[in-house]
Amino acid sequence: MGTPATYSWIPSTARVIVLDGFGAIPRGTLQLPQAPLAWPEKDPNDILDYVFDISEAVAGNEGDSIATLDVTISPDNPGDLTLQSSSADGTQAILWLAAGFPGTTYDVNITIGTNSGRIIARTVNLPVVTLAVPPISANDLLTDSGQLIVDQSNDPIETS
Repeated sequence: MGTPATYSWIPSTARVIVLDGFGAIPRGTLQLPQAPLAWPEKDPNDILDYVFDISEAVAGNEGDSIATLDVTISPDNPGDLTLQSSSADGTQAILWLAAGFPGTTYDVNITIGTNSGRIIARTVNLPVVTLAVPPISANDLLTDSGQLIVDQSNDPIETS
């Protein structure tokens, strides 16, 4: 069991995506497709805060902030990535995400409504990979190079 800690939440800058503003593009300029939005990978055992910041998209409209927030995740099957909770702080949507299957990249679909009536909808990718190394027991099967052999659920396969 963990040791109780004092609460002082500050979002990690490692998991913040800032939506670009909607600046004008000069005529005749070829606009390249934008890269998909993506947060850094997470381990299936992590429960972490992920921030989606729309401050640049509402720049020049002081006081405009998030009024509504809708989040869906795809795929959405038992054991997949789940939304633990969500909240808004001004122009930042804060999502607490948990679980997920290793090797799966999830689409986190975020739809935000602002106080001034704007609707902003984006999809952010979140890859789930095994980052934690499970402890090896005497009964665990290993490859010739010493790698742990696991099943589809990432559980070690053991000898009987």
